[in-house]
Amino acid sequence: MPSGINRQWLLAQRPEELPDGLVGEHNFRWAESPIPSPADGQMLLRNLWFSFDPTQLLLMTYYDETNLESPGLPLGGVMRGLTVSQVIESRIPAFRPGDLVHGYSGWEDFSLSDGHGYFETTKVPPGIAPNVALGALGVTGMAAYFGVVEVGKPQPGETFVVSAAAGGVGSIAGQIAKILGARVIGIAGGKAKCAWLTDEAGFDGAIDHHTEDVGERLSALCPDGIDIYFDNVGGALLDQVLERLRSHGRIVLCGGTARYGQKVPPPGPSNYLALVMVNGRMEGLLARDYAARFPEGAAALLPWLRSGQLKSKEDVAVGLENAPKTLARLYTGASFGKQLLKVAEPAVISGT
Repeated sequence: MPSGINRQWLLAQRPEELPDGLVGEHNFRWAESPIPSPADGQMLLRNLWFSFDPTQLLLMTYYDETNLESPGLPLGGVMRGLTVSQVIESRIPAFRPGDLVHGYSGWEDFSLSDGHGYFETTKVPPGIAPNVALGALGVTGMAAYFGVVEVGKPQPGETFVVSAAAGGVGSIAGQIAKILGARVIGIAGGKAKCAWLTDEAGFDGAIDHHTEDVGERLSALCPDGIDIYFDNVGGALLDQVLERLRSHGRIVLCGGTARYGQKVPPPGPSNYLALVMVNGRMEGLLARDYAARFPEGAAALLPWLRSGQLKSKEDVAVGLENAPKTLARLYTGASFGKQLLKVAEPAVISGT
């Protein structure tokens, strides 16, 4: 049982309206406490890597203890996110000291877990690096994989457009569609991101929403319309795609960064009746619904990663003290690829 101090980030202030009140260090309070001891049915985890995802902003905005599935976070509570951790001490038969596991933990050095939660805690397969387990083979990669193959269902030659295309989910989704034979256009913010999409990720075209008229560029790059749109943004961009949707087009609703954090949400898409005119379909994607099939998704993605067909772009920060600044990068456009933070290396545990 380790002794010492457990460093933590606690939620101190709920987010203000974006983009005027960006998430940052002012939303959190640094604290230190003793390292906890696991009770029966618990394990003590040393957190090694943290995943940062736009929906963490939603976790910070409310707390409802009666919502057993997704209660949010109370003020003064330890901020949480998906992590790869190492089991230090276990009172759960399925987990042993030394195991690397993927699940939810707090923004702290050490966390207690019963192995359950919004996503169940699972062992990281041997030979898979912690950063890959959180990114391309984690919930990020699974959202991309099942959103493409089960909801979008691209056919060879179809036109596939993805927003936030240089982000963790968008970059993988576009590459999967390309591997499956679609023509892929990505929408991202900045010349460097757009260059990576076409030069490294193999996209057929990229649109810089910082400097280009997105509607005009969509018309130029997709003259025959759009078959599939993988939406990570929502808002006005969704309306522009609806105007250009082809017959039997599909829209995968994966995220809505244009709406997160706004006290008064913007109106819904005004062009939704375009779905009627083209027999289109718009379907939400919740990665957790495919949790039982994550091994299937990983089995499909891993050979593509190893062969280089699928490239995993990562943006890695270091140090628990930098967690709030790292989260803020998601909402300023600074993040490029899957946003991760490394806290520690796995320890050598005697007897394992």
